[in-house]
Amino acid sequence: MPVYFYWGDDDYQISQAVKKIIDTHVDPMWRDFNYAKVNATSDFEIMDGLNQAVTSPFGMGNRLTWLVNTSIAQKCSESLLTELERTFTNLPPDSYLLFTASSKPDGRAKSTKLLQKYAKVLEFSLIPPWKVEAIAQLVRQAATEIGLKLSNDGVDLLVDAIGNDTRRLTMELQKLQLAYYQHTKPITAKEIAPLVQISAHNSLQLASAIRAADTSQALSLIAELLRNNEVGLRICATLVGQFRTWLWIKLMQESGVRDDKEIAEAAEIGNPKRVYFLKQEVQGLSSQRLMRSLDILLRLEADLKHGKEENATLQTAIIELCQAMAK
Repeated sequence: MPVYFYWGDDDYQISQAVKKIIDTHVDPMWRDFNYAKVNATSDFEIMDGLNQAVTSPFGMGNRLTWLVNTSIAQKCSESLLTELERTFTNLPPDSYLLFTASSKPDGRAKSTKLLQKYAKVLEFSLIPPWKVEAIAQLVRQAATEIGLKLSNDGVDLLVDAIGNDTRRLTMELQKLQLAYYQHTKPITAKEIAPLVQISAHNSLQLASAIRAADTSQALSLIAELLRNNEVGLRICATLVGQFRTWLWIKLMQESGVRDDKEIAEAAEIGNPKRVYFLKQEVQGLSSQRLMRSLDILLRLEADLKHGKEENATLQTAIIELCQAMAK
């Protein structure tokens, strides 16, 4: 299929997928003639990219036209929609067209239905940091793909150290592959620890400090996270996910549900065994406190998205959260 649509917030995974398309379809000797990257933020730029795509390649190999940051799957004028369909139906077999976007396609849009008909649509979204089991599965899968064997505690250490950062995961696994290329047994956490830099704290530990209403510890953790170049919105997203999970657990408990599998399904927890530990974490908390905390976090998210100064905004929200949990 000569048309691709890649979307998601995992920029590294998208860049790797794009590189694979370029390496597969574009002759390196003719790349300057047959590869075009178009910043497709307006209809005019999209039209320009589509016109390039229907042009046959020059010399050897195929043509690839990459339209970056496109919003066609969210909004698309009728004239552009007509042009898209004309391009898809007349695209030369040796010309490839790639769209990339950060937002999920709107399933109601005519352009999305058109893309689903003609394009290979793939999602490249970061796994939410609180979905530890899914991140662990990603670590195992990535290690297996390069022939690296990891013990269970080795996987756990990498999850704690790297989180959902796919770029760093690739780099750390390549480092381990070089260091232990003759290793036949699974690499343990003890062997990994000297080679992988492990942040002393992460956003989930920040959530625990807030839950305990430990303002001093929470402010210290947020300062360290920001020093380590953690993005404020990502910190906020982790906190929202964690507090939402705690709220689900508490609401299910307060409604009399005792079956861990039922609780896990309602709270979207992959491993029901984790429910036992989550129950321990919400002991002494009320659903009202957790709901107040979510209100604060959603306001924090809105403030950060509107461009308020990150450090001060986060610190203020952390203090409010600790106060809400203490009441």
